[in-house]
Amino acid sequence: MMPAEVKADFKSASILKDGRVIFNLAGNKYRLVVWINYAYGIVYIRFIGTHAQYDQIDAQTI
Repeated sequence: MMPAEVKADFKSASILKDGRVIFNLAGNKYRLVVWINYAYGIVYIRFIGTHAQYDQIDAQTI
């Protein structure tokens, strides 16, 4: 799966650089930040929390 395919399957996902993707959960109440290794098809969870907690992190470096 490539970034364009992730976006096509998950319309509310935000694609960041270097394989990072942000998903809005439960009507944007929660955020999930993952790092996807596209070459190996592995997804690493980097953060999951409320929208308020998400506002306190840097999604690109967490």
